[in-house]
Amino acid sequence: MENKKAEDIKIINLKNIKNSVTDYFVLATGNSNIHIDSIAEGIEEDVFKKFHEKPWSKEGKENAEWVLIDFIDVVAHVFNEKNRNEYNLEGLWGDDNEKSLN
Repeated sequence: MENKKAEDIKIINLKNIKNSVTDYFVLATGNSNIHIDSIAEGIEEDVFKKFHEKPWSKEGKENAEWVLIDFIDVVAHVFNEKNRNEYNLEGLWGDDNEKSLN
């Protein structure tokens, strides 16, 4: 994400939350649909190079306003600013479990 100039990168540790859907959320913001698509592609390429893992599921690549890439234990979310603010995953899941990378 950093290599593609993603903004406001955050990691949310969900391991201690009962019935959590994953162990970690990684969130980032892109400044255009092309930028969001580029960040998402970079995530897939980097994870495959480093861990030889392909995503279990991908959503949102068609409109590139909120792309979700599910690697089972880690789910990456790449948003435009409007959707990130509207859905507020940090507020829903974050609190003490959140770590900023910026």
